[in-house]
Amino acid sequence: MKENVPGRCVIVAAGELKEKKIPVEKGDFVIAVDGGAAYCRRLGLEPDLTVGDFDSLEEQERERVRLLGREHPERVIALQPEKDDTDTLAAIRLGRERGFSDFWIYGGTGGRLEHTVANIQCLLYLKNRGCRGVLADGESRIFVLKEEERGFGREERGYLSLFALGERAFGVTVRGMKYPLEEAELASDFPLGISNEFTGREALVRVKKGALLCIQSPFDSQRPAP
Repeated sequence: MKENVPGRCVIVAAGELKEKKIPVEKGDFVIAVDGGAAYCRRLGLEPDLTVGDFDSLEEQERERVRLLGREHPERVIALQPEKDDTDTLAAIRLGRERGFSDFWIYGGTGGRLEHTVANIQCLLYLKNRGCRGVLADGESRIFVLKEEERGFGREERGYLSLFALGERAFGVTVRGMKYPLEEAELASDFPLGISNEFTGREALVRVKKGALLCIQSPFDSQRPAP
């Protein structure tokens, strides 16, 4: 495995994709995962690597991937349908092999609920290996904090929900938001941390022991932001 390299690994998966554009900068590495290949073509985004068993692609798109694999075999990795890794986790492993530690996953939510849950587990997989992972769905951002703190700027708006990712999370502190917490304990069977609100102040979230699933989402369209 290579040392950490600059840039992000941008993974385009086969779930719901609300983005009209996926930002890609110089040094980023784009992986299309299965049906994400069709999303990339629709957005005019050329992936560096296409990975999957391609069961979610229509035949016309599948033929495009087969043609790409014949012309550029280094850019297509076909996976067996019967495997332990999900297609997205396989893409994450490939990104890590190339030295990336910052992963942005688009199209990783929506569709079948179990795929969304699996991708949330992928965020914890990344966090446990010293990497950063974000699930982006066009509106929300989903990430994991583990025995660390994160600050948020005054420009942030919307909700921030925190869930114990595991049985319990200890020493949870929330400052600068509508509902503060100080050294609290969050349990997996009581959603105490749901729907906190940014207030135009700098904010901070800290967890001393355990992991938090963090979901940052916009205000409801029927409700004006403060």
